[in-house]
Amino acid sequence: MNNLFILLLLPLVSALVLAFVKSSSSAKWAALGLSVLQLVLTVPFLCQFVPDASIQFEQSYDWIPRLGIKFHIGLDGISLPLVLLTNGLIPLIILSTFGKTLKGNFYALVSFMQAGLLLVFVALDAFSFYVGWEVALIPIYFICALWGEGDRIRVNLKFFIYTFFGSLLMLVAILYLYQQTATKDFEWSSFAALDLHDSTQRWIFWAFFIAFAVKIPIFPFHTWQPDTYTNAPTAGTMLLAGIMLKMGTFGLVRWLIPIAPLGVAAYGQMALILCIIGVVYASLIAFKQQDTKRLIAYSSIAHVGLIGAGIFAWNQEGLQGALMQMVNHGISVIGLFFVLDIIAQRTGTRTLKELGGLAERMPKLAIFFLIIIMGAVGLPLTNGFIGEFLLLKGVYGVGLLYAVFGGLTLIFGAVYMLRLFQRTMLGTGSKSNNAVTDIKGHEIVVLFIVAVVVLYLGVFPNGLLHLSEASVTQLLEQVKF
Repeated sequence: MNNLFILLLLPLVSALVLAFVKSSSSAKWAALGLSVLQLVLTVPFLCQFVPDASIQFEQSYDWIPRLGIKFHIGLDGISLPLVLLTNGLIPLIILSTFGKTLKGNFYALVSFMQAGLLLVFVALDAFSFYVGWEVALIPIYFICALWGEGDRIRVNLKFFIYTFFGSLLMLVAILYLYQQTATKDFEWSSFAALDLHDSTQRWIFWAFFIAFAVKIPIFPFHTWQPDTYTNAPTAGTMLLAGIMLKMGTFGLVRWLIPIAPLGVAAYGQMALILCIIGVVYASLIAFKQQDTKRLIAYSSIAHVGLIGAGIFAWNQEGLQGALMQMVNHGISVIGLFFVLDIIAQRTGTRTLKELGGLAERMPKLAIFFLIIIMGAVGLPLTNGFIGEFLLLKGVYGVGLLYAVFGGLTLIFGAVYMLRLFQRTMLGTGSKSNNAVTDIKGHEIVVLFIVAVVVLYLGVFPNGLLHLSEASVTQLLEQVKF
């Protein structure tokens, strides 16, 4: 029997070990080795997972018995894909930093954040979920503040205030729900079983929704995101966009909708409209961006807006599409940010008008960049296609206009992403770019793995869909509004 607790313990032990490694070279290899070990330990959970609707590998320990607080964790078809995403991306993010001089304290924060992220995805009681939620926030704040660029302190303070405010609202709702349970506990099952009055569920909805909407982010709670993504170090941006925002979308599925279905019935359509507005708004803003990193930041808002819309559509296609696209977005976005970081390192600029003609000097990078962009815009036979197809089909089930405006993410996304490729790789560039060299070593490894996964999930999406199908079906049967 696999012990799920090991997956939470190893990153904490890794963080403790890495914090005392002073040599940059030793820290990199130690961090990579420990993160690969974490991934290897995840494989048996996938191999032994039975794709039904049950909670598996479940463990429960008394934490603070006097207050009814337990440490309760487990996996189902909704959480397992995100655990795989987290443990799969962390080694790639660490490997992407091999060209930089970073000491053990940086990698210790990454490992500590990984533990918080995993706890969010496997927690089956609200107290553990909240602990993981806050644990994941602290290290990313320091990563962005210490290794970021530009006006990073002001930007990260804004990010921290936004997310902490949302977290406090959620904490109030969790404490209220705890008081309403007959057994005075924080169990997810106890919260979901509560028969709360309509007016109570309405404010519970907003308390959870704002916390999750800030993290995702959903319009109009997005204003912290572009500055934070742009000023954060590339590894920090990868962590934020690739994994951390999935905490919010996961929270909608696992906590908000099952606990406050009447609140969702009252305000779910409003939330869906906000998601669609975010799709159109962020896409239009992306058109005007000259900073390549900022362009991808806005494209991320558009893509997660469609994921949110699929969740609030609350049907089989929308939910499964959302879960699949959470994984797909994480894979594609870290590839995009890594490519842009390579370009910035080689040319000394992220400004589109100063770039161009790089494909001639960097043909390997151009090929990988094109594959990843095709996945990001949802080209058939790439990972983004089936996820966005299911999302649009799910949103169409709610209303044709929602699907029409939601579908603009495909059209607009193709325009600004292909424009990004054209402005960086094609045409004639600055003479200073003539000296740039193509990718090598760890850069090829990271981009090769990302490109292979983009194509594999595009051709063989059924494995990922099959993991979540039964859990999604049961959740839809249990929660109706």
